[in-house]
Amino acid sequence: MNEVASQVEAPAGVNLPIYMDNQATSPLDPRVLEAMMPYLTSKFGNAASRNHSFGWEAEKAVDTAREQVAKLIGATAKEIVFTSGATESDNLAIKGIAEMYRERGNHIVTQVTEHKAVLDTCKRLEKYGYRVTYLPVKADGVIDLEDLKRAIDEKTILVTIMAANNEIGVLQPIREIGWLCHEKGVLFHSDAVQAIGKAPFHVIDDYVDVASISAHKIYGPKGVGALYVRRRNPRVQIAAQIDGGGHERGMRSGTLNVPGIVGLGKACEIALAEMDTEAAYLRGLRDRLEARIEADLDFVHVNGSMEHRLPGNLNMSFLYVEGESLLMGINDVAVSSGSACTSATLEPSYVLKALGLGDDVAHSSIRFGLGRFNTEAEVDYVAARVVSIVRHLRELSPLYEMVKEGIDLTKVEWQAH
Repeated sequence: MNEVASQVEAPAGVNLPIYMDNQATSPLDPRVLEAMMPYLTSKFGNAASRNHSFGWEAEKAVDTAREQVAKLIGATAKEIVFTSGATESDNLAIKGIAEMYRERGNHIVTQVTEHKAVLDTCKRLEKYGYRVTYLPVKADGVIDLEDLKRAIDEKTILVTIMAANNEIGVLQPIREIGWLCHEKGVLFHSDAVQAIGKAPFHVIDDYVDVASISAHKIYGPKGVGALYVRRRNPRVQIAAQIDGGGHERGMRSGTLNVPGIVGLGKACEIALAEMDTEAAYLRGLRDRLEARIEADLDFVHVNGSMEHRLPGNLNMSFLYVEGESLLMGINDVAVSSGSACTSATLEPSYVLKALGLGDDVAHSSIRFGLGRFNTEAEVDYVAARVVSIVRHLRELSPLYEMVKEGIDLTKVEWQAH
């Protein structure tokens, strides 16, 4: 593999390895680090310490961050609850609503391609007697609104549908979902982690009642996130899942991670100011990557809707190639494969299978996650590397040869030896 790998030279100005896995995490923006530094050093107060200037300074920084997060999504500062990240936010939202509204009903609606933080939380609630409906998605990864309409009944208390998918980048029709939920008097939670700061998301215009946010997907620090909880029309109540000193209006106790919160706030401020230009830039990079790969390879296709999609996401299947082998071949580029990114097993991605893809196609998939700091030169290098490795792997594949000769693989009777 190495002699093939060396066929593509990295041009001047391209530093290896190249990071293209921004849906997994994004690098910390230097401006975010700069905002955080004082709170990691001299301004180390506890935001709950009300008796001296160290505490007041920390509390003021947290208040500023609350405003910055709220502004990005069209909320008010009082509607922002800080957490340790999106997984906690999803758990707090879903379990907290389920507990608080138990008198009203026990039915929750979600969809099959949600993040594990949502799916596993719903599975936990099923053990406690809640009913959960898992909506299918169409071949493009988008839910059918008619399915959602049919799923809601008089016992439904919550619909939880993500704004954008972490694997295929597909955007769900959040506004239509929110409107439908409000019409039926059902609360609507959205895991908006991948969408916020990258695609338009406005809690009032989109009728969202509760939304999960994470800092490290928008060039902020890891280990900090937020939950938006609507205060009026309707006022949403959430039962705390972590008890203690009654921090965050009693919804989430625990000493606040002040430097992390400052970082999240700054990341949101930057996203608000730069989202439109950045989205256009990323869309350009993504389309360039797709075009270069498709110009030089056959039997490749994009998974999920191209029309309703995050600007920086490209999830492609390279038929007759193992995704893991391809990853090993392009080991100077950080991307992820369609095989399980959620566990150590080589199960094909449940998201890709939900689109109706066969195991073989799902196994041949790669997710490219383009971000703020990627360049055109990097895209060109990555495209050339991928093309080179795929060609090499296909030379070793008898299946590819048979398909090129016009043999229909579905009609072949394989014999076991």
